[in-house]
Amino acid sequence: MTTPHLDVDALLADPSTKIVVCCGAGGVGKTTTAAALGLRAAEVHGRRTVVLTIDPARRLAQSMGLTELDNTPRQVKAIDTEAGGELHAMMLDMKRTFDEVVEAHTTPQRAAEIFANPFYQAMSSTFSGTQEYMAMEKLGQLRATDEWDLIVVDTPPSRSALDFLDAPARLSRFLDGRMLRMLLAPARSGGRSMFSLVTASFGVFSRAVQKILGAQLLTDLSGFVAALDSMFGGFRQRADETYRILQDPQTSFLLVAAPERDAVREAAYFAERLVTERMPLAGLVLNRAHRTEMTGMSAERAESAAAALDAAGEHPVTADALRIHAALVRLTEREAGVATTFTDAFPAVAATSVAAQPADVHDVDGLRAIGAALAAAP
Repeated sequence: MTTPHLDVDALLADPSTKIVVCCGAGGVGKTTTAAALGLRAAEVHGRRTVVLTIDPARRLAQSMGLTELDNTPRQVKAIDTEAGGELHAMMLDMKRTFDEVVEAHTTPQRAAEIFANPFYQAMSSTFSGTQEYMAMEKLGQLRATDEWDLIVVDTPPSRSALDFLDAPARLSRFLDGRMLRMLLAPARSGGRSMFSLVTASFGVFSRAVQKILGAQLLTDLSGFVAALDSMFGGFRQRADETYRILQDPQTSFLLVAAPERDAVREAAYFAERLVTERMPLAGLVLNRAHRTEMTGMSAERAESAAAALDAAGEHPVTADALRIHAALVRLTEREAGVATTFTDAFPAVAATSVAAQPADVHDVDGLRAIGAALAAAP
């Protein structure tokens, strides 16, 4: 069965496509792909586009000619605006996003209490899963403004990107967890002191928690929970709404992989998850693929011809070129074999490939070339 071709231009030009999520293993060119898609959507299809990167790499800013990226979309000036589009880019600041959520959903006094809480300070900056949940919050914020024709999301490496999908459910489990309900009980019953918290109302469980966490951390956690109590329902509601956005037909997931076993395996793992979660998988981008223009000469024939030239002591440069061609053919065949492990498992998923570039992409011209390669016909 022939793998259907991924028509990137059709995807980017479709006004019903509002979000494109690029995901995959680390080091496969995901950030560059996301930036190139955003640039092409703006320049070729005239769409007002924002690229949100969750990856802390600075390549996106550099390639777009920006001195820095932060939590606010910045317009990329060095693009062709003839089609009427605009390109903006931003990098997720998870703490600032968490602060914005707190400020938007509570009073200034309560927000000040939350910001001063040591547990909040740690959770908003370093806790596992906070980045992914705040990415969901930021995506939800961008979508809610209805300011953008297209939002392109560059996710962390794929297992972290799975955390991106899991963030709403994980938050709901946290909010509904036994320990959290017990910590909320004192605040909801009149704000008894922390000493009351660890008495008979908790029994053995509370003393065990205090022993594991320490009294001060438990005090900080209790204060944090009490301060955020009125916001919990909003967290859950927004997380659920963003999850539904990811399942909406207006969202498209693009898997980005290099033609390497581990990267393709990660892409297949993610594809299985998307299918299970009923999320719209648009296709696979096989990045940094190698090709040869001399398709009529096999590796064996090239090696044989090189050996004959060596034996005759003639044309050593030609013999070296033949050996290089043989190595390239074998590499191309090996990469094609790796790619078929994905296409055989997901024959209906469209795919396209981008040839390996001679140098790293570091400017808008480079991104423009990648975008053209993504949209090229097979």
